[in-house]
Amino acid sequence: MKLDNTVAAVVTGAASGLGAATARALAAKGVKVAVFDLQEEKGKAVAAEIGGIFCECNVTDDASVDAAFAKAREAHGQERILVNCAGTGNAIKTASRSKEDGSIKHFPLDAFNWIIQINLVGTFRCIAKSAAGMMTLEPQADGDRGAIVNTASVAAEDGQIGQAAYSASKGGVVGMTLPIARDLSGEAIRVNTILPGIFNTPLLAAAPQPVKDALGASVPFPKRLGDPEEYAKLAMCMIENGYFNGEDVRLDGAIRMAPR
Repeated sequence: MKLDNTVAAVVTGAASGLGAATARALAAKGVKVAVFDLQEEKGKAVAAEIGGIFCECNVTDDASVDAAFAKAREAHGQERILVNCAGTGNAIKTASRSKEDGSIKHFPLDAFNWIIQINLVGTFRCIAKSAAGMMTLEPQADGDRGAIVNTASVAAEDGQIGQAAYSASKGGVVGMTLPIARDLSGEAIRVNTILPGIFNTPLLAAAPQPVKDALGASVPFPKRLGDPEEYAKLAMCMIENGYFNGEDVRLDGAIRMAPR
């Protein structure tokens, strides 16, 4: 796919971390970028920095997603690129016993569903609505009509203790990548997914430095946390390389997560 100022993109979760890095990388190529996020102040700051537009978006809500796409398309035209970075996590054991009184409780189902709704259903909601819009575009000279990049996690393959909901949500993103790529292949829309390992994002910002150092040291090579710009480089490769389709790629320094 050729990237220039005739191309529009939507990046969800683009107010910080992996999404912000990808929004900057796309804008550096001249692409018109819409920053989708719930964090208004940070989102507007990223949009102003890259000459894009901020669209408040809750990926769990149909009306919110529709309104965000409408605002982005009014400003930039129909997007040819979608990068899904919106997501969250929690850590709760499936069932656990209290050390204080021996009482037993299970993972609250509303907390489990909340993660699924954001990470999995929210990703699919944005894909479906964006793909329908992409289908109205004429293909570029190389035949590409659109490109979609999703964000899963290495937890999709080696989730840790307490990550049942998170791993299920990210495993779902991995599992739907190939079927969606096949669904959209006749329309020249490509779909790929990145499985990041331990990255230096706002999710880890509050962690003490010794904790960050220990996490980085656990990576086989390089022994450090991943940089959001490294995620963005892989996302850009998936977007620009026209033969990249239907793939799920780990970006993790060869780490395989231990149980805890």
